[in-house]
Amino acid sequence: MKKDIDRDIPKVKNVYIVASYEFNSIFKVDEWTIYLVNDNTEPLETVLVVSKGESNSKATSILRKKLDVLPVKSFAKLEFLHDDVLEVDNIFQVTYFLEGKLLHKDFRFSKFSLKPEVVVDLPLLNSKGIIAD
Repeated sequence: MKKDIDRDIPKVKNVYIVASYEFNSIFKVDEWTIYLVNDNTEPLETVLVVSKGESNSKATSILRKKLDVLPVKSFAKLEFLHDDVLEVDNIFQVTYFLEGKLLHKDFRFSKFSLKPEVVVDLPLLNSKGIIAD
C-alpha cells in the first residue's frame, strides 16, 4: 500500500486568500472583504473553503463554501469580516483539485493583523489589502 502513496506532495502555488480593504457604498463604511484568488494557468475544481475565527476565549461560527470551478486568473468573493472578528485568528482551510491532484492549505490572518496602514497591492484584484499567511 505504501507504494501507492504519491511521495511528491504538491505545494500550493498561486492560490491566495486575501483581505481587500474596500468601501461599501451601501453602508458607507470601509470593510475587509475576503477573496479566494486563482493566479494559476489552470482552473481550480471542486473548491471547498471552511472558515472560522478562534482565540483562547472566543470562537466564531464556521462558514463553508463550495465552488464548482474557479477559472484561470480569477477570484471569488467569500465573505466580509465584521470588526468583531478582527480580534481573533481567522483561518481559511482551502481544498481543491488542480490538474487531477488534491491540494490543501490553511491560510491565516492573525488577530489584529488586518490594519489599513499595512495594505499592499493584491494579485488580480484592482484593490489594496493583505495576503493571508
